[in-house]
Amino acid sequence: MGENANVSAPAEARLLHVVFPDHTNHLGTLFGGQALAWMDMAAFIVASRHARRTVVTARSEQVDFRLPIRQGQLVEVVARIVEVGRSSMQVEVELIAEDLLGGERELCTRGRFTMIALDARGRPVQAPPLPVNGTGM
Repeated sequence: MGENANVSAPAEARLLHVVFPDHTNHLGTLFGGQALAWMDMAAFIVASRHARRTVVTARSEQVDFRLPIRQGQLVEVVARIVEVGRSSMQVEVELIAEDLLGGERELCTRGRFTMIALDARGRPVQAPPLPVNGTGM
């Protein structure tokens, strides 16, 4: 295990995707449904790592599509747990588009997801609190 065996689970997850033609609409920009799927996946990962339990999505809310994400861009999906209730975890998720050749980065989409920790029978169960510094490290 080593000296880092007692380090807390991260309160953040990052995923990277390249926008390929099958991810886009007729305008060559990322489908909203694909963006939501990537956001939900990142929220699921960060909540699962935090709770170390089965988690499900209970709600997605206030998803703001600010700027289009174009075919060929790199998308960084950043999910952070910002609040923990009894069984719920509030996760803020951002999509940041990056031009691979020029390096320019822009926040394009932001949303909030509520994830619920479940026990082995599928019932809501206590989620661990966030660490005092909120970073999990």
